[in-house]
Amino acid sequence: MGQLTSLVGTWMQTVAQSWLVYRLTGSATLLGLVGFASQFPIFLLAPIAGAVADTYPRRHTMIVVQSSMMLLAFPLAGLTLTHRVQVWHIMILSVLLGFVNAFDIPVRQAFIAEMVGRDDLINAIALNSSMMNAARVVGPAIAGILVSIVGEGWCFLINGFSYLAVIIGLIFITAGNNPPREHQGSHIDAMLEGFRFALRTRPVHALLLLLGVVSLMGMPYSVLMPIFAEDILRGGPRGLGILMGASGIGALLGAATLAGRQGVRGLGNWVMFACAGFGTSLILFSMSRNFAVSVVLLVPVGFSMMVQMASSNTLIQSMVPDRLRGRVMAIYSMMFLGMAPFGALFAGGLANLIRAPSTVALGGVVCIAGAIVFGWQLPKIRAEGRELILAQMMAAGEPADHEAPNISS
Repeated sequence: MGQLTSLVGTWMQTVAQSWLVYRLTGSATLLGLVGFASQFPIFLLAPIAGAVADTYPRRHTMIVVQSSMMLLAFPLAGLTLTHRVQVWHIMILSVLLGFVNAFDIPVRQAFIAEMVGRDDLINAIALNSSMMNAARVVGPAIAGILVSIVGEGWCFLINGFSYLAVIIGLIFITAGNNPPREHQGSHIDAMLEGFRFALRTRPVHALLLLLGVVSLMGMPYSVLMPIFAEDILRGGPRGLGILMGASGIGALLGAATLAGRQGVRGLGNWVMFACAGFGTSLILFSMSRNFAVSVVLLVPVGFSMMVQMASSNTLIQSMVPDRLRGRVMAIYSMMFLGMAPFGALFAGGLANLIRAPSTVALGGVVCIAGAIVFGWQLPKIRAEGRELILAQMMAAGEPADHEAPNISS
C-alpha cells in the first residue's frame, strides 16, 4: 500500500513534468532529451547497483533509496510553484533521480523474491506489476486534472510527500535485514560474474536482448505522448492524462492476467506474442487521428508491454541462482529501462524529422521484427531454459516432480 501511494505520486510527476517541458519549449527534441537525462544513469550504474543488491541488506538499501527520491522531488516543486523553473533545472534533477533509480530497480526486484520465495514468485511479480499499473492509471488522471487547474508544481509537491508512505511501509517489513551473501572478492569481480552468467546463458541472453530492442524502439512512444495529446489529438493536459491512463489500464489487465497463472509453462510463447502485439498496437495507434480511438488502442499497447515485461522478469528470476539475483536483475533493468533513454533521445530527434506518428510506427515495426527473431530462437533455447529452472527448484529444495516446467510450450 505504501508503494502504491508512492507510485501514484511518481506517475503524477512523470506526466506533469512531460507537460511542463513541452509547455516551456514546444520541442520534441527536448522532450526526448529530458527522458534521456532521467534514465541514462540506470544504464551506467545498474551493474554497481546489482552488486549492492547482492551485498547489503535490501530493506535498508530500499529505505535509503526512497528517502533520496523524496528529497529530489521538493526542489522541483519549489522551483515550479515560484515560477522560476527552467529546462536546465528539470534536466539536472532528472539526472540525479536517474542515479537513485539505478539502485531502486535491482534492489526492489531482488527484495520481492526474498520476501515471498520461489513458489510464489510469478504471482508476486504479477501482483507487484498490478500495483505499479494501478498507480499508472490513477496518477496520470489526477495529474491531468491538477495541471489544468492549479499547474504542475502541486503534482511535484504531492509526489514528494507520497514517498513517506513507502518509507513507513518498509519500516514495518521484517524481511531483508541480513546481507544476501557474504562479500567475497571485489565489486568488479561481482559485477563481471553477473554479466558472464547473462551472456553465457542463452535463454536469459535472448530474453534480455528482446527487452533491449523493445525498450530502445518501442517504449519511447510514451515520451512523445504530449505531442499526440496537444498537436495531433487536441486533448490538452487532461487528454494527456487520459492517454497515459489508458495505457496503464491495459498494463493493469496484463498484470492481472499473469497473476492468475501457475508456474512458468508457456511463458516463452507469451513473450513472443506479446512483443508482436505491442508492435502491432503501436502501428495502429500511430495511424489514429481520433482521440477516442487512440485511447482504445493504447489499452492493448499497455497490455502487451506488461505481459512481455513481467513474463520475461519471471522467466529470468526462475533461471537465475539466488546469489546472482541482484546482479542479473540489474542487467534486466539496464535492458528494460537503461536502453529507454537512448530510445527517447533517438525518438525525439527523429520526430522532428519525420513527425511523431511515423516515429512510433517505425518502433512498432522493429518490435514485430524482434518478436519474429525471438520466436525463431525459441525452440533452440527451450531445453536449456528447462534445465536451468529445474536446477534452481532443486537448489531451493523443491521436488522436480511429474511435469517439469517448459518455457515455450
